[in-house]
Amino acid sequence: MIVFLAGISCLTTSAQIQFGVKAGANVSTLTGSDVTGAKTKTGFQGGVLVDVPLAGSFCLQPEVNYSMQGAKGSVSGEDFTLSQNYLNVPVLFKYKHESGFFAETGPQIGFLMSAKASAGGNSADVKSSYKSTDFSWAFGLGYLVKSINAGIDARYNLGLTNNEASGGSSSGTVKSSVFQVGIYYLFGNRK
Repeated sequence: MIVFLAGISCLTTSAQIQFGVKAGANVSTLTGSDVTGAKTKTGFQGGVLVDVPLAGSFCLQPEVNYSMQGAKGSVSGEDFTLSQNYLNVPVLFKYKHESGFFAETGPQIGFLMSAKASAGGNSADVKSSYKSTDFSWAFGLGYLVKSINAGIDARYNLGLTNNEASGGSSSGTVKSSVFQVGIYYLFGNRK
């Protein structure tokens, strides 16, 4: 990631790169043919970002975020909670309007750090039941208050890959679905 960011900074020597921090909430669930009884689960998300100007109103925004995901639900009358913790790395292409509004989209890779299932007062580590990487596509909108370098954004991460670990007898799918709302702050002022 550092090499990637260093390469970008060499390509944009005349532009001012801004670094930032962000935090917010997730509303996540799982979808797919192998998912039964899953409902939404809330969690925290936060991390760091780099705002790299490209041309005109466009910029590139790579991020590294910790994200609490998973699902809650009920199967056969028993409540369950699946808690998954990811380190997500989105690379977003942004269009910024002079009013402060922006739209963003781009790919994201997630690295599964942990996964725990809880039901009926019992819990178990289920990390081996899921793939270690998750690919998704992010779509978002937001607003930057330029005078204070702070903003809000809302983003949806659409899971693209089946997260079930291979080797099981099932041929179905399990995909992540995450809606995020957050605030962020950019350090320094762009000239």
